[in-house]
Order: sequence, then C-alpha cells, then structure tokens
Amino acid sequence: MTSDSRSTNPASFVPASNRAARRWLQPETFELVLNVGGEYAGEQEWHTHLEKLPGGETGYVVRVNTNFGGVLPPVRRVQVSRMQADFSSLSYSEGNERGKPSFETTFDQTEGILTLRQNKDSATIPLLIPHYDPVSLLMLLRSPQAPTGPWRAALAGGNVQLQPVRREDSEDGSRHYLLRPGGAYVVIEPQPPYRPLRLVQPTDFGAVEAVLSLPKPPPVAGKPRKRVK
Repeated sequence: MTSDSRSTNPASFVPASNRAARRWLQPETFELVLNVGGEYAGEQEWHTHLEKLPGGETGYVVRVNTNFGGVLPPVRRVQVSRMQADFSSLSYSEGNERGKPSFETTFDQTEGILTLRQNKDSATIPLLIPHYDPVSLLMLLRSPQAPTGPWRAALAGGNVQLQPVRREDSEDGSRHYLLRPGGAYVVIEPQPPYRPLRLVQPTDFGAVEAVLSLPKPPPVAGKPRKRVK
C-alpha cells in the first residue's frame, strides 16, 4: 500500500467540521434497490447513528445491510463503519452477520497504527495519514464539503482516485463522481440529506446498480382515481 501526504489536497478539499457535518447529517435510514442490466438483484439498507467520541466530539456509525438476490446469488453482506466527524475511518468490518466479521480494520490515529484482520490472520502497519473505508468514503462524498477537484483518498487496500464528473445533462444539480481503480460511479442528490441517488459498481456479474428508493407521493386531494378495467 502506498501512502503519502498528497493523499489529501487542501486546494480542492476542506474536511467538514464537526458542527458543519451535524447540520445536514442526522440519524437516518434509507434503502436502495439493486439491479443488473435492469433486472432485480436485491436491496441495500443504510442506517446512520451518532456516536460520542473521546474529547466530546460526535462521530458516526453507519451500518449497510445488502441482501443480494434476483439475478444474483442469494448472499447477505453486512458492513459497519465507525467514523469521525470528518468521515475519516475509526474502524470498518465486513461479514455476513453469522459469527465474527470476515474482515476488519481499525485505525488508531492516536498511536498511529492501522490493524487489519481477515479471518484468523492479522497485520499492523503505520498509520501516517487519515484513512477511509468503503462506507466512510461514500459518506465523505455525500458531504457538502466533498472534493470539488481530483483527489486521492487513502484506504487500507490502497489509494482511490476521486474524479468529480461534470454532466451537462444533470439539470437537477446532482453531484457525480468516478472512482478509480475499479470504475465505480456515484451520484449524490443535490439537497440535504445528500443521499446517494445511484451507485454503480462493476463486478464479475456485470455492473451492479443501486438506485435510491423514494417514497411514492400521496394522491392529490380531490383528484379522481382512474378506474381499472
């Protein structure tokens, strides 16, 4: 893994302050529906909770439950990310909720140690700069203080290059990002709470697209309903 001070570019990214993050991010739950080539492929639930951190600051715990199905094999994946107010990661785990997580990382910024555990194996490496995990990185992109230019984020598995994408056909003001390597594509809604509208992740099964599930608007009062013949 390569880590250096260029992983954060102050010219294009200013981390969110604790107070600024709280203004738009509160406890929440939302759902995305998965598809592959337009065919149903499962559902994904996001749950965000606030957590008091040492020193009195407020961090976040985000749990993502993904239930694959439909055209994909029926597999359940549970991701749990603990993060600071600037969305840098404190810990991350991934598993199927049966027993202990199969993969865990902890980021001890006080001691400067990154610990990785996969099944029964573990390793530690120096933690020189703030790191992110797959969930906290997406939370960072949701933030109004997200990078406005090319930016490189450090993850336990290596660096990720974030590239904001300007779309002339994006009339709603949504924000678009391309992540490399991997080619993931992220679309963030333009208004608080800045939820992901679309997440596209290339896989061996094809591109898995997650689309935000929005509640259906109530029927307009006084408007007659159409009869079904």
